[in-house]
Amino acid sequence: MQSTRSGATGGDESERTTSSARLLAWVDQVAALTQPDSIVWCDGSLAEHDGLTRQLVAEGKLIRLNPEWRPNSFLARTDPRDVARVEDRTFICSTDPDDAGPTNNWSEPAAMRAELDRVFEGSMRGRTMYVVPFSMGPLGGSISQLGVQLTDSAYVVVSMQAMTRMGRAALELIEAGAEWVPAVHSVGMPLLEHDGARTDDVVWPCNDTKYIVHFPETREIFSYGSGYGGNSLLAKKAFALRIASVMARDEGWLAEHMLLIRITSPEGNAYHVAAAFPSACGKTNLAMMRPTLPGWHVETIGDDIAWLRPGPDGRLWAINPENGFFGVAPGTGITTNPTAVETLWGNTIFTNVALRDDGDVWWEGLTDTPPAHLIDWRGEDWTPESGRPAAHPNSRFTVAAAQCPQIADDWDAPEGVPLDAIVFGGRRATNVPLVTQAASWAQGVFMGATIASEQTAAAEGPVGELRRDPFAMLPFCGYNMADYWSHWLKMGEKLGANAPAMFRVNWFRKDEDGSYLWPGFGENSRVLAWMVARLEGTADAMSTPVGQVPVDGALETDGLEMSEHQLDALFAVDPESWLAECDLTEEYFEQFGARVPAALHAELASLRYHLTH
Repeated sequence: MQSTRSGATGGDESERTTSSARLLAWVDQVAALTQPDSIVWCDGSLAEHDGLTRQLVAEGKLIRLNPEWRPNSFLARTDPRDVARVEDRTFICSTDPDDAGPTNNWSEPAAMRAELDRVFEGSMRGRTMYVVPFSMGPLGGSISQLGVQLTDSAYVVVSMQAMTRMGRAALELIEAGAEWVPAVHSVGMPLLEHDGARTDDVVWPCNDTKYIVHFPETREIFSYGSGYGGNSLLAKKAFALRIASVMARDEGWLAEHMLLIRITSPEGNAYHVAAAFPSACGKTNLAMMRPTLPGWHVETIGDDIAWLRPGPDGRLWAINPENGFFGVAPGTGITTNPTAVETLWGNTIFTNVALRDDGDVWWEGLTDTPPAHLIDWRGEDWTPESGRPAAHPNSRFTVAAAQCPQIADDWDAPEGVPLDAIVFGGRRATNVPLVTQAASWAQGVFMGATIASEQTAAAEGPVGELRRDPFAMLPFCGYNMADYWSHWLKMGEKLGANAPAMFRVNWFRKDEDGSYLWPGFGENSRVLAWMVARLEGTADAMSTPVGQVPVDGALETDGLEMSEHQLDALFAVDPESWLAECDLTEEYFEQFGARVPAALHAELASLRYHLTH
């Protein structure tokens, strides 16, 4: 087995490209198991990207978009069986099953390793194995971490160029002795049989058998069978959340499913906010908000993941460990999120969106009126009368964060930014006020631990039933969720008076006729302005059983067509409904047994007390 230099095909086949003995030994070990035709060491260069995209276009795996409309951009269409994360095939293989907890799928480590050896054996025959060294976070930063992914998918390589700091510079840090996380990925479709017979390749190779496996103690990741997004871009959810959350627990920091923004007031005072939102709760819109309040500005630092670490000053400092955005296309539109749309002007990989006749792309929500004709995400003719979505509901765009017109100048500062506030949100038609501030760190952790959204007719489960997603980390926490809450409480004790303020928001409360009470989108800047005023000590709040809310007149509502009744309804706290929710919370905590921190039981008891007194 010989290594090749970076590039889509070949190079000097006799030359090894790293001095790291551990890395070379690991690459050879995986190659001996998976049996690729060749090995390519990726350097992250533009020439490498151009070579790989030309190769993918020639193979029919990417469609080059019209350069007049979307320069250096491509469309990929997946196998219809490989369109989303596969949570039921995602495993945490901790030594002790209780360390994985009731919200994760656990598998016994030795048995899973045997199964992985079985499926990975020969899985890359006839294909190239790419060695992808990468940094999560700015290269050499104090909060950053390194990894190496082995993959037989060129689509993954070009996507990793956008999503991570990938290439030679990351490899040099590994060669200098930095620790790194190993990740192995195969689409699970070899092109050569054991007897040497060749199998024709397909546009989107994958396998019906799928595994996304994490070994938290040894910091290893294995993914088999899928070429899609979070299943194959292992730097993202697998490393940056599942493995990193365990690293953070062990080392005293936090790896979170949070956006990261800077808010600047008309007076020029800047504050940094991290926010956790379950899916379909307005996360990207907040990350790229254009405030309607005059003089206010929001800059994007990250749209999905934040790593938080105490700094030498005792404050919590935050980075966006990613280098790009892997966003959901449907619903991202010119009116709802113009910043995101402007980010996608070029240099973007689109997956499972529709193709316009002029060679550009379209998806539901991009414009109010769809084109008269499209080729849909399955490659079939589509018109507005077709009665089916043109783009898959989970279709995606992959683009470098630096292209965002609202990206902060220092978004990739190695030391990160000091965090002033943490926000939790969910989609609640009832109960939860527009904004509440936690009176203590423990109450804030309780808010985060009890994040929930109400089921709609489009989701599985009874309408109105609460779907729990604590800290928006339910599919992404690499260890027992109750232990995760304990870690957050310990972090608060460590930070003390330097801890960020904590808030909860709900943009989705409705009135009696089912209409939204709050306009949302850019008007959410009014809520951010109140948070900033609380940080500055210039706005008053009143205590309610569920947290502190703005006093009358503290929330700027000038220019909004809202009645006093509507405003009151936004902040109403109904004791009977909340007491029923307390019962549901107690039932939810019970699944974690004695591992639930006493402080959260105390917060639940306090909430019940204040609702009845």
